[in-house]
Amino acid sequence: MVSQEQRKRQLAREKFLRQQQRRTEARRKARMRNSVIASVLGVILIGSVALYTTGVMKGDDKANASSQTTPSATPTSKAPDPCAKPAAGSVKKLSWKKEPAVTIDKSAKYTMKLATTCGDIDIALKTSAAPHTVNSFDFLASKGFFDHTKCHRLTTNGIYVLQCGDPTGSGSGGPGYTIPDENLKDKSLKGGVYPAGTIAMANTGQKHTGGSQFFLVYQDSQLPPSYTPFGTVSASGMKVLKKIAAAGESTGQGDGAPNATVVINKATVTKS
Repeated sequence: MVSQEQRKRQLAREKFLRQQQRRTEARRKARMRNSVIASVLGVILIGSVALYTTGVMKGDDKANASSQTTPSATPTSKAPDPCAKPAAGSVKKLSWKKEPAVTIDKSAKYTMKLATTCGDIDIALKTSAAPHTVNSFDFLASKGFFDHTKCHRLTTNGIYVLQCGDPTGSGSGGPGYTIPDENLKDKSLKGGVYPAGTIAMANTGQKHTGGSQFFLVYQDSQLPPSYTPFGTVSASGMKVLKKIAAAGESTGQGDGAPNATVVINKATVTKS
C-alpha cells in the first residue's frame, strides 16, 4: 500500500516531468522559429561543412544562392497539388566566371514574366534602382538559365516567401558569378519589412553575394534591409503565390520544399 508521503513524492515527480516536457517543447519551438529566420539571413560555409542557408558561397567560379533549411520532423500529409505538370524540357547547365557587362537601358522600363506550372507571375522590374540585378536577370533569362527550374523553398513561419532561381533545385546552385547589392534603401522597405509583392535577391548574409536565387514575398515579412529589392509582383501574380502558399510546405514546420509543384517553365525579360 502506498503511504501518503510516497504519494506526495510521486505527484511531485509527475509535476516536475510535466514542467520539463513543457520547457523542452518551448525550447524546440523557439529553436525552430529562430532557425527559420536565421536561415533567411544566410550563413557561410565553415571549413568543408555545408551549412543549410539561404545563400552559400562556393569558391572561384561557382557562386552562391540560397538553400532550404529542412528541420528534422515527420512531414505532415500534403495538401492537393494545385499546379500543372511541368513543360517538357530539362534544365541547362550553364555557368559564367564574371558578371555580364551592363547593357540594358537604365532609363527604360523592363518586366519579367515567370511562366510557371502554377500560373504566370508578372513582375515590374526596378531598372534604374537596381541596374546590375535587372541586367543579370535579362542576361540569364535570355540564355534560358531559369527554364525548367524548380522553386525549391517555401517559408510559412516568421517570414513568408517562395524561393526560386537555383538550377539544381537543391538550394546550392547559381550562375557562377555574383552581383553587387543594390537599392537597399528602397522607399518600400519601411520598418524592417519587405512588403507583400516584393521580389528580392537571396544572398549569403554577406555583402554583394547575390547570384541567381531570389525570393517572392507573398505576405509582409520582417527582414533586415540586406536583400536587393528589384521588382514588384502584379496582382495576378500575387494570386498565384497565394495559391502556392496555401498548399503548404513539406516539413509541416514552416520551412521546406513547396507541396505544390512549382516549376518555372520559362522566364522572359522584356523591355517596354
